[in-house]
Amino acid sequence: MAKQPSHSLRYILAENVRNFRIAEGYSQEKLAELSGLHRTYIGSIERQERNVTLTTLETLASTLGVSVVHLLSPGAGHACSDDESKA
Repeated sequence: MAKQPSHSLRYILAENVRNFRIAEGYSQEKLAELSGLHRTYIGSIERQERNVTLTTLETLASTLGVSVVHLLSPGAGHACSDDESKA
């Protein structure tokens, strides 16, 4: 499957989930365990292969300690990653 354009919500979600996950120090497996999802499902979100439900968005946001709005905001996860790298 071709990657989505960098302005698509699927792309934004994938990047933000990955960046917030890394900022929290979680592996895909740990995020999956904490959120009640499967590890391969987390990976498929980060590879832009899944359209997620609102329930899954809420679950991921809660587990990562951010709002759903942050998961869908362009660059939100990058700001978090940049803050972590400066610490």
